[in-house]
Amino acid sequence: MDLSFLNEINIKININASLKQFTTFKLGGFCPALIECPDAAVLRRVVILLRERNIPFILMGFGSNILASDYGINKIMLRFNNETPLVTREGNTINVDAATHLDALTQYATEQGLEGLSQICGIPGTVGGAIAGNAGAYGQQVSDHLTSVTVLKPDNSVVKLPRSAIRFDYRDSDLKHNGDIILSAEFTLNHINDTTSLKAAREEVLRTRPCNINLWRDIPCAGSFFRNVDPTSKAGQRQSAGWFLDNAGCKDLNLNGAHAYTKHANIITRDDGATAQAVYDLTIKMIDMVKDKYGIVLIREVRLLGKFNNAAGCNAENYW
Repeated sequence: MDLSFLNEINIKININASLKQFTTFKLGGFCPALIECPDAAVLRRVVILLRERNIPFILMGFGSNILASDYGINKIMLRFNNETPLVTREGNTINVDAATHLDALTQYATEQGLEGLSQICGIPGTVGGAIAGNAGAYGQQVSDHLTSVTVLKPDNSVVKLPRSAIRFDYRDSDLKHNGDIILSAEFTLNHINDTTSLKAAREEVLRTRPCNINLWRDIPCAGSFFRNVDPTSKAGQRQSAGWFLDNAGCKDLNLNGAHAYTKHANIITRDDGATAQAVYDLTIKMIDMVKDKYGIVLIREVRLLGKFNNAAGCNAENYW
């Protein structure tokens, strides 16, 4: 594939890239090329150049919420990710590039004495992915203090959307489905003079999270695999999917090397040599066991990227 037209941009292009090197599950086949886009300006230029040439692509963030197919992908992957925080502050408003890691944003806010993001610290992934999926924890969601989002539209126009113009739901939003690419976002927070309590709250969340910012460094995983259960379920209130998985006996499953994490049933990991297909098959078994015991159908939070045997097509353009 000739990508020489991208030479005008200072970017890293990985030809015939292995997806297992760019996802925290460390699984997946190959793609023709993976282009690393470190900020919104670079991403916008790359996307426009690809669109002008009708070259299909798939957008991903850090790769912490993806199960990539063993068959690989026949499209170019754009990895919108930067481990260096791209954040500025004006008063109580933070402007952040969507390639910035969510935990880096929460740490910046804490250090600046800005309150409102401490409960969602420790969640791996980028700000863009967190907004698209309305990530959250301990009763707090990314959208709670979101003021606006700047997006690249399918027609290549750049539009700043107020929070009120975007539908957010539990682990979902319009931005997850409508083809808009999140470039940056603004959060308006509450300022407090003493940062000691903010830092203490952040440290407590990091200490107690079953799936923290560094877990993927120790074991291959994609964090919590299933969404928590809706309040209308037999649980009576929103309840951890891990509770249902554990009590349905899913923690004891091992399917071709794919199994639950020993400390949390809703975190799936794998042994060396296990495939993405084995992980997918395990999740189907888990869904069936919970449904048989509780009449509840668990919904995946992790995105499927590519083809899986016995699965519906996975053709979305954005995989944050």
